[in-house]
Amino acid sequence: MKNKLNRRHFIKTAATGALGLSAASSAFSFNILSQYPLKDKYRVAVIGVNSRGSQHIQAFAKIPNVEIAYICDVDSRARENGIALALKEGVKTAPTGLVDFRKALEDKTLDAVSIAMPDHWHTPAALMALQAGKHVYLEKPGSHNPAESELLVEATKKYGKIVQMGNQRRSWPRVQEAMKELHSGAIGRAYYARTWYTNTRKSIGYGKPAAVPEWLDFELWQGPAPRAEFKDNLIHYNWHWFWHWGTGEIVNNGVHFLDLARWGMQVDYPEKCYSGGGRYHFQDDWETPDTQIATYNFADGKSILWEGRSCNARDINAMGSGVSFHGENGTLELLNNSYKIYDNSNKLVKSAEPTTNTVVDQRGAGFDMDIAHFTNFINAIDKGESQISPYPEIQKSVLLCHLGNISYRTGSALEIDQSSGKIKNDKEAMKLWDREYQKGWELKL
Repeated sequence: MKNKLNRRHFIKTAATGALGLSAASSAFSFNILSQYPLKDKYRVAVIGVNSRGSQHIQAFAKIPNVEIAYICDVDSRARENGIALALKEGVKTAPTGLVDFRKALEDKTLDAVSIAMPDHWHTPAALMALQAGKHVYLEKPGSHNPAESELLVEATKKYGKIVQMGNQRRSWPRVQEAMKELHSGAIGRAYYARTWYTNTRKSIGYGKPAAVPEWLDFELWQGPAPRAEFKDNLIHYNWHWFWHWGTGEIVNNGVHFLDLARWGMQVDYPEKCYSGGGRYHFQDDWETPDTQIATYNFADGKSILWEGRSCNARDINAMGSGVSFHGENGTLELLNNSYKIYDNSNKLVKSAEPTTNTVVDQRGAGFDMDIAHFTNFINAIDKGESQISPYPEIQKSVLLCHLGNISYRTGSALEIDQSSGKIKNDKEAMKLWDREYQKGWELKL
């Protein structure tokens, strides 16, 4: 600690003495001295810890200059489990448990929030955090609809804080290596990418109206969404399959692979999108498609295909999910934290094995390699490190997913403005660009 204090004293003295007070302020604003952090700990609130949020806790607990200050959840059981998990992972002081995360935002010493709430809460919670002066780590997809994505991009720019999307595959070593191979011409000009995700999800049945459990604040769980009655097949995971709160498999998991496809193909917005499919496997309350195909055509002679099968897990290329890139001189298969390159004679040219011995379940989120993605978020705040997944860039990938859903729901092939990603000449489709909010919860920049 003494050495750190001496170093800080030197930095402050050098800045104020050699540059002058006003120049020092300017230097910090341009991040010249950000490589010399002046904080020992960055205080973080983890919001929504019943499922994916538990991995947020595990990741932040491993970062030395992070203090998990709050565990926030509308489920009292999840809060208690989250606090216990933090202590198990080595956190020295038990985080404060809160039902309402907005109370944590009032804490001036809180630096950042980590959001793993249901989709309908992503943008509203992130917007509140930014307006309170906090940095934001935001689970995918970050928005319930395209209008929210646009608003969050504007908010990121307006409030000048770090917003990192939780599409952690961008931080996987072999994924980064594969992208370099693609962009250096390993398969020539890549013109087509195929993405897929499969699972064996079970029927959710037909929900019955029920009393809200004593452990749940259902009013706050609904938050910005228009009010609906509580049913016994909604919480905690099945909300994904209802348009009122969720966004279906393409946004739930497709965003990971469509993002990698867009990154590899070096494209932004498509010129056309068409999606079809349905709820085929079971008859129940599930509203979003369990089987979905979406095609995206880009102006520069490239296309991307998404195939989602929520209830049939037959592999493609021996993997439950992945991306394959096809080009003039061959194919690159990006599977988990590994890849293979084939020439056009189907000869294996290169095989890059995983960088970790831990088996990665492609139907999960690769939790063993999350730490790099979370560390990048903190380092972006602390040292000015370049973000791996800055929201304004990743939002383009999220929009592909939303466009797929809009095409599916309207049955229309969509024409897209490539400068903005907006749908052209289709009033019915644009009705799904945004949503209605519960009175008093409307979003404001």
